[in-house]
Amino acid sequence: MKKITSTQNHLVKLVASLRDKSKSRQEKNQFLIEGKREIYLSINGGYEIEKILVYKGLCKVSDLKVSKDIEIVEISKEIFEKLSYRKGFDGLLALANKKKHSLFNLSISDNPLILVVENIEKPGNLGAVLRTCDAAKIDAVLIADQGVDIYNSNVIRSSVGCIFTNQIGIGSSKEIFDYLQTKNVNIYAAVLQEKPSSYHSVDYNKPTAFVLGNETEGLSSFWRNESKKKIMIPMQGKIDSMNISVSAAILIFEAKRQRGF
Repeated sequence: MKKITSTQNHLVKLVASLRDKSKSRQEKNQFLIEGKREIYLSINGGYEIEKILVYKGLCKVSDLKVSKDIEIVEISKEIFEKLSYRKGFDGLLALANKKKHSLFNLSISDNPLILVVENIEKPGNLGAVLRTCDAAKIDAVLIADQGVDIYNSNVIRSSVGCIFTNQIGIGSSKEIFDYLQTKNVNIYAAVLQEKPSSYHSVDYNKPTAFVLGNETEGLSSFWRNESKKKIMIPMQGKIDSMNISVSAAILIFEAKRQRGF
């Protein structure tokens, strides 16, 4: 097993850049995963792991249950502390290859339940949305006009690895709209304007996609204009919006309830 002790090692510099820079992730087509649970979820989700970095002070190499094709690299405490974004965690980091997220690689059921999120800006919000979608086991999460990089370390952390358990498709709003049209999926845009129906009064037993906008602006004019079915979550307090992951949970689990879970 290879051992690295210098923080100036080229692999250490590469991993640090993948953790911090979207540009590096795009150029190398790789990203960083931290944590045993997340690494195993990525492997089960079909991701290719190139290397696993182990700090023996927190993890026993003998406890790892991974393919022999994956290179194991021992790192020092100093290197682990330099690279880790979850202080005092379990001593495991992985260098993984990204997936392509073409809409047409998705495998959805005959009666799908789909969530579309447009231009999410905050990694923590996207991670929380993915966690919600895993809990409901929906068919797919479609990311329209991608804002935050889905392989941002904070997305992976806040999703508790659910980035690897969901089917994810990425495209422009028009591409995703056209894809849903070709699949005969009913599109429900969550809005506050234009006299939408209250979400609980609508039947979601047929193919359904909920569309939610970003944290600042809500849905763009494209979705408001193209979506013929508009819904809202009644708000009874002083504010007129909720965190996107909360809104997603309310809508998705209403659909799951109607479908008998």
